[in-house]
Amino acid sequence: MANINLKEITLIVGVVTACYWNSLFCGFVFDDVSAILDNKDLHPSTPLKTLFQNDFWGTPMSEERSHKSYRPLTVLTFRLNYLLSELKPMSYHLLNMIFHAVVSVIFLKVCKLFLDNKSSVIASLLFAVHPIHTEAVTGVVGRAELLSSIFFLAAFLSYTRSKGPDNSIIWTPIALTVFLVAVATLCKEQGITVVGICCVYEVFIAQGYTLPLLCTTAGQFLRGKGSIPFSMLQTLVKLIVLMFSTLLLVVIRVQVIQSQLPVFTRFDNPAAVSPTPTRQLTFNYLLPVNAWLLLNPSELCCDWTMGTIPLIESLLDIRNLATFTFFCFLGTLGVFSIRYSGDSSKTVLMALCLMALPFIPASNLFFPVGFVVAERVLYVPSMGFCILVAHGWQKISTKSLRQNKL
Repeated sequence: MANINLKEITLIVGVVTACYWNSLFCGFVFDDVSAILDNKDLHPSTPLKTLFQNDFWGTPMSEERSHKSYRPLTVLTFRLNYLLSELKPMSYHLLNMIFHAVVSVIFLKVCKLFLDNKSSVIASLLFAVHPIHTEAVTGVVGRAELLSSIFFLAAFLSYTRSKGPDNSIIWTPIALTVFLVAVATLCKEQGITVVGICCVYEVFIAQGYTLPLLCTTAGQFLRGKGSIPFSMLQTLVKLIVLMFSTLLLVVIRVQVIQSQLPVFTRFDNPAAVSPTPTRQLTFNYLLPVNAWLLLNPSELCCDWTMGTIPLIESLLDIRNLATFTFFCFLGTLGVFSIRYSGDSSKTVLMALCLMALPFIPASNLFFPVGFVVAERVLYVPSMGFCILVAHGWQKISTKSLRQNKL
């Protein structure tokens, strides 16, 4: 694993500071009012244990009106800000900016696993300045994304050290990974999705398997013509341990939220209460909308609620072409990345995983969420986008260099 040097850290921190210095003079807006100004969990007079009994907004998890967003470690950092400056917003924004710089630096280390040094710096700088992060960094409640991302990336980096000599298993990094996943999840729910990324990394990157190889091996084993290689058995053991630990975290979280999902109104998410096929067509269309925001963040919005994106009520709606094109493009990249074992396919695969898996909890595809589009939830998925862009730049520049030599 390549190390990062002081020059690279200074460059990234300097760029983040230049981009977000003006945010230090902002106040509290939108959800900041409920999470900061109206949240008694920030006050020193409130017992610390209360933070672990209430949701992100200070409402007891047992109450029906609770948002069920269990993020006690993020609220704990708000409480630290309150101790330092009470309700003066500058310290809150400063800590957000620092966290974004930390994430950008750790992301550089992750990039160096899959890209060359120059491309890694480009990916990290693009991540540091991407306009889609404006809400997550300048909105104080966006700290949940920032803080969770720190432990998200740390968990992944820890897992990459779990493979020892001769493909042996090193258990200490795996145990540390599980701990960091738990911490990331206590900052924001999407932290748990790093487990899926670790599983993909283990199978297709660390072990170098491809989909045809896995299918061939499974077919031979089922027909009784061969046995599962020892290396695959070791991989299965690691994945079973990781998935069992994750399942345990999920069970605990379900107990914490009282086995209930939050209730949202039509204003929060109109498609969630719409009939079939309007609900499915609209939710699937929101995927290319979010992808387009990553590619062309020219029209950002502080509140994508009622009316900002009209519902798709017919199969003949022209916007369905965007959905079809998006899935075709994503499917093509996915098939390429799991069929071949080259470095390029591995990079594309990890980029796709970073884009897709952390976005699943906010996708509305499995359960409704309290928004139509929220730019802050693209904070982690944008990492995959930045890797794809840097990888494309690397391929184009390498090809141009070869042509010039000829």
